[in-house]
Amino acid sequence: MIRIAPLGRALAVAAAASLALTACGGGDDTAAPADSSAPASSAPASSAAPAPGDGTLTIGTLLPQTGDLAYLGPPEFAGVDLAVEEINAAGGVLGKPVTKIHTDSGDTKTDIASQSVDKLLQQKADVIIGAASSGVSFTVIDKIVNAGVVHFSPANTSPDFTTYNDKGLYFRTAPSDVLQGRVLGDLIVSDGSDTVAILNRQDSYGTGLAKEVQASVEGGGATVAATVAYDPAAADFSADVAKIKAANPKAIALISFDETKKLIPELIKQGIGPDKVKIYFVDGNLADYSEDFPKGTLKGVKGTQPGAAVTEDFRAKLLKTNPDLKDFNYGPESYDAAMLTALAAEAAKDDSGTAIASKLVEVSKDGEKCSDFKACSDLLKAGKDIDYDGVSGPVQFSDAGDPSEATIGIYEYGDDNVHKNVNFLSGKVDS
Repeated sequence: MIRIAPLGRALAVAAAASLALTACGGGDDTAAPADSSAPASSAPASSAAPAPGDGTLTIGTLLPQTGDLAYLGPPEFAGVDLAVEEINAAGGVLGKPVTKIHTDSGDTKTDIASQSVDKLLQQKADVIIGAASSGVSFTVIDKIVNAGVVHFSPANTSPDFTTYNDKGLYFRTAPSDVLQGRVLGDLIVSDGSDTVAILNRQDSYGTGLAKEVQASVEGGGATVAATVAYDPAAADFSADVAKIKAANPKAIALISFDETKKLIPELIKQGIGPDKVKIYFVDGNLADYSEDFPKGTLKGVKGTQPGAAVTEDFRAKLLKTNPDLKDFNYGPESYDAAMLTALAAEAAKDDSGTAIASKLVEVSKDGEKCSDFKACSDLLKAGKDIDYDGVSGPVQFSDAGDPSEATIGIYEYGDDNVHKNVNFLSGKVDS
């Protein structure tokens, strides 16, 4: 059971809040495999001594070029590209340049991820960064960790990963949807809505996050008048929206992906659009809609997104890597995943997946603080223990490979249908 300390219902005026969880994780697409409740371990389990690496750190990516979360792909790829560029400029890992191989994760409606993982394993990837979707990651995690390769996601948020039997090889830089659900529910209540409807994808991401939002809303004294789970592959959402309308809510939590582009027009058509009812987005649909809706459509819509502020300096670096970026979601987390991988290989003096996994927790906490590859690697070469602080936050791993500190950003859309940050809430996550 997950317990969360009260936030005090003061999100509208608080600059930060202290949050405590007993576990962390969130969901994105499909349910976890049946054995996901098996205990997680903090070190790779094997009956034989793991083979050493080949001397060249090979980072593979399994990120969305196509599918429901394709808009998340560009900043994630850019984050990895930037990290590898900086690592190699500083001399590489173990005296050699890092190799990277990009592949597409697709989504759970395709077999693209499995094919991509096969390709990456054939090309001797030591770590696979991805997928963005928890559902996609669940379809390939066993294949990856059974090969002795680190599975490192910048965006998975399913609680099921915390206790998954991953042989100590699964890590992530994104916090739990338990945390996001609590922040979103508190935000809705603090904005003055006492009746709330939840319209969510009918998958593990949607239903899991809806459950946490509902608990938070009801814990704040408001009523959840309706919870409607829709089929994301449906051609028409009019019946689902009609159920929400019948509940006559003052606020709607819209937990969706790209289908938001169809849901918003349907909400407007039925008289419960953003100009009539307070609407809230989540990380799955907090995107740039400047080219998708008429000006002013989303004005006043708020949303939540895991992750700390993207600094102007880092944003400029990402844009130099990919000038076409419109969103920066999970770019910092992807960058940190690559950086931590490289530093763990340096600490282990071995680029194999099992060696990297054995040092990831160690390089993330309890040592001398550093925030760039050269400074951190110089400390390691001098025999020092390091504590890497990343661009996505402190990134201190629990023994289960989860972030033990997390930040959730609150955003609001303007007349241009682009969201801007209005607040950040940070807290510790206790496993």
